Amino acid sequence: MLVGAPALYELAYTLDEDVRKLFWVKAEFDWRVPWEQESVRGYSRFVSSQVGAAGLRQFDAAAVARVVEQGARIAEGREWLSTRLVEIAGLAAEASQWAAREGSEIVSAEHVEQAIEHKVRRSNLVEQRLLEMVAEGALMVDFEGARVGQVNGLSVFSVGDYSFGRPVRITATAGPGRGALVSIERETELSGHIHDKGFLALTGYLRSQYGGERRIAVSATLTFEQSYEQIDGDSAASAELYALLSELAGLPARQDVALTGSVNQHGELQAIGGVNEKIEGFYRTCKLKELTGSQGVIIPEANVRNLMLSREVVQSVREGRFHIWSAQHIDQGIELLTATPAAERREDGRFPGGTVHALVEARLERFARAADERSADEHLAD
Repeated sequence: MLVGAPALYELAYTLDEDVRKLFWVKAEFDWRVPWEQESVRGYSRFVSSQVGAAGLRQFDAAAVARVVEQGARIAEGREWLSTRLVEIAGLAAEASQWAAREGSEIVSAEHVEQAIEHKVRRSNLVEQRLLEMVAEGALMVDFEGARVGQVNGLSVFSVGDYSFGRPVRITATAGPGRGALVSIERETELSGHIHDKGFLALTGYLRSQYGGERRIAVSATLTFEQSYEQIDGDSAASAELYALLSELAGLPARQDVALTGSVNQHGELQAIGGVNEKIEGFYRTCKLKELTGSQGVIIPEANVRNLMLSREVVQSVREGRFHIWSAQHIDQGIELLTATPAAERREDGRFPGGTVHALVEARLERFARAADERSADEHLAD
């Protein structure tokens, strides 16, 4: 019997004929199971087995329930539980140690919570240093006001078995041109293929939304400010599009709101990974100064099922000190950011005046006229 990752099996199967002959029965095991009553009972039995095998203290029902919640957090969803039982066993052992320190014969939910919090504290040194840089002003992040062509995107950093999110300022500039959108990260080879794919979808969105029978005569540049490491993934594509629309429309975008989500050429928001870490990262960054009651994060509606946030963030949302908005389309997000209706085309083919899309289209038309005039001048000069 061989046990290993699927990639290793595929590699061995391809390169070694003996693997095909000797290990021709293959069984795949999922890293998560549905969060159902039977799965909860399985978690309970597993914790009970750890109590007997490792000499841990007994867990009460609330403690087991908190372990189950953490299993859902690891599985990244409210409908699933993780089957990575090594992590669950480690959590149970540490929770038992906290109960022992307090002289309790029973492990409670508070002891499980302590174990979770201290595991984070042992691993979040890089995160703390970045937060200190934000507090000192070395990393520039705005938590209030509004700026044209500037938004707060969200990225996830992984340090071993610990991942955390942090806001990244994304800016956009635009002028007359030949329809080119330029990503500074792409040009400097600081982006991966998936990011490049997501960025190129923005060109398709502009063409489908504003092109029609006319050409898009714009030259725009977008970048992640103060980012010097490799960037990949398409979860910042919506933030880049929000920054671009804000710049083209001349509408200031709220700086107390952070954004995440992939976007397709039709402006539909698509699910991304690490949504809990991203929300909590922006929450912690906002807490550096003060929670104003207006701050929050816009996520794709498809990610609502993945929300398994820390108790602190959940409580802040309940009290109205922090917000989480979900959106299906880029229009919903830009309306929240700019306090301006996005609007749809009327029967005459035009957008209602004063709306986001009308302002963007009007500017693109000015760019087109400027490009035509420049072309005519160059032709006359020849």
